[in-house]
Amino acid sequence: MKTFESHSRHLLRFMVLLLIALTTGCGGGGGQGRAPILGTGGTVALAPTVTAVAPVNNATGVTINNTIINAAFSEPMAPITGGASFTVTCSAPCTNPTGTVALDATNRIATFTLTPGSTLAPLTLYTATVTGAKSIATGLALVSPYVWHFTTGVTPDTTRPRVLSTVPATTIPGPTTGVPTNTAITAVFTEEMAPATITGSSFTLTGPGTTAVTGTVSYTVGAATATFTPAAALAANTTYTATITTAATDLAGNALAGNQAPLPAASNYVWTFTTAAAVSPANVSVLSTNPVAGATAVCPSATINATFNVPSGLRMDPATVNSATFTVTGPAPALTPVTAGSVVLDAATGRIATFTPLSALTTGVTYTATIKGGANGVKDLAIPANAMTSDFTWTFTAGPATGNCLAPVALGSASTFGDFGGSAGMTNQGILTVVNGDIGTTAVSTAVTGFHDAGPQCIYTETPLNVGTVNGKIYTAPPPPTVGCPTEGTAATFAIATQARADALTAYNALVAMPGGPDPGAGNLANLVLTPGVYTAAGGSFMIQGGNLTLDAQGNTNAVWVFQMATSLTVGGPGAAFPQSVILVNGAQAKNVFWQVGSAATINAGGGGTMVGTIIAQSGVVISTAGNTTVATLNGRALSLGASVTLVNTVINVPAP
Repeated sequence: MKTFESHSRHLLRFMVLLLIALTTGCGGGGGQGRAPILGTGGTVALAPTVTAVAPVNNATGVTINNTIINAAFSEPMAPITGGASFTVTCSAPCTNPTGTVALDATNRIATFTLTPGSTLAPLTLYTATVTGAKSIATGLALVSPYVWHFTTGVTPDTTRPRVLSTVPATTIPGPTTGVPTNTAITAVFTEEMAPATITGSSFTLTGPGTTAVTGTVSYTVGAATATFTPAAALAANTTYTATITTAATDLAGNALAGNQAPLPAASNYVWTFTTAAAVSPANVSVLSTNPVAGATAVCPSATINATFNVPSGLRMDPATVNSATFTVTGPAPALTPVTAGSVVLDAATGRIATFTPLSALTTGVTYTATIKGGANGVKDLAIPANAMTSDFTWTFTAGPATGNCLAPVALGSASTFGDFGGSAGMTNQGILTVVNGDIGTTAVSTAVTGFHDAGPQCIYTETPLNVGTVNGKIYTAPPPPTVGCPTEGTAATFAIATQARADALTAYNALVAMPGGPDPGAGNLANLVLTPGVYTAAGGSFMIQGGNLTLDAQGNTNAVWVFQMATSLTVGGPGAAFPQSVILVNGAQAKNVFWQVGSAATINAGGGGTMVGTIIAQSGVVISTAGNTTVATLNGRALSLGASVTLVNTVINVPAP
């Protein structure tokens, strides 16, 4: 009898525990957004999440012909119809845009496409909302509507997208040698692309010769990355050719500017590589995090970053780094999930994952960040892919906002300009000059010399040898230039230029208003490694002479640097023959570097070198000097509020938002 009672008590206890476990797993307290059903292998299924959007949350200066709005999901989704919706709205007197909603071939990217012939209204705040979208696999819907905002500028986008980097790397003349046979092929673009245009017909791999390689093509929103994954390992000691055609377009419909023809023409992007041995299998791991484990007083506006150790030497697979594999939750017992504005990999290395919260973190709350390992976790681009052996978890505590909680300065409608000549115009002296963005001035069109644009081929020139290319549009005051350009040098282009200058001035004043910081090099920033923050020239001017400047983001891809100077900025030297560069490491991005110059900026007078960041100067910017044939590069913008901007054989790459 006692034995029977004992067995009964054990059975009752087991059933109670089982009931508690099932209740908890089915959405009872501490469910972390889990759905009340089981997924594969008996695990609790999770509701789908939005992992990235384009335009990004709180973006400013969005071009008015950005007619494609994207939302990427953590898993394949059912068609967004019936109770599910994807809307884009604005407040009166603006009229809500109309359009169609569709999923890409992978069912992981939803696209709202404006009705043909329509555009967004200028200088307008838009709200995009995804509601009720459901997973194909589980039938579960988003836990709550996903809402984000963006603000338009005043200009259309006429800048052709380009390929920023490739894996395997592009070499000239090629082929790149020593490429593993078991690797996927990727291309990172300079801006977000229209997902529907990145397909198996626009991104191909052939080899040997013209033999087509079977594989799948995907596009990752936020990372602006196209991936071709071969169905099987490639053959060893074989040369392959990867091609992305002009069928690939950006969100405004501009076709690709490849490497098969000079601008302003669209062209394919082609690169070749030769295979060697396969890389051996080896597990991925987390190398470092930002914030570090146990950090306190973390900025409420901070992003959460993880840098991976990838023994294969490859990049991480962007399709596996999303809001399902990188999560942030509040404290126990609720473990409330933090909604991600985006979860993406950095473009430079492909090994830094960044979780950007949709809203600011709560001061005083301890958060737990988790990178998922195992079969359903993050992986590299090897074939078959290498994963982490187990989940990686760390905690940090949000603190009050401090002077170190820097956010990028909003540029508004000035964000699309690579060269802005204030009220005095713009001059180019070199056929090698290319501005990948717009240029403008509030001066008359006759104050612009040495440029032609990539649109209607408006030419502002003194001699043919001085003509550089603007991979965008030119905005000036009347009168129109002498060579037939009916859309430039008009009242409309003057209005756009005027607004851009006003927005640049607002940004300049915001930079000036920031509390000052240290001057670690006594005015000379050469040979320094600087972490994010504000740096102020004690003597009024900054220079980079005698060595390069390195900006170290320490794994935080949203890290911001501001350099304040009351007078001048000089990069290069001493002497014209010594160019200097600004080097970005550990996730630093050109879009987050700002130079506030009280007078004029002179950048690498002898040509060459790579400058980084947005330069806003009161009295002009000069990059290189007359007669130089070595190309100088600015990954950023040269904006002058007053005097002119002068370029000599200079390439300017306007950063993506």
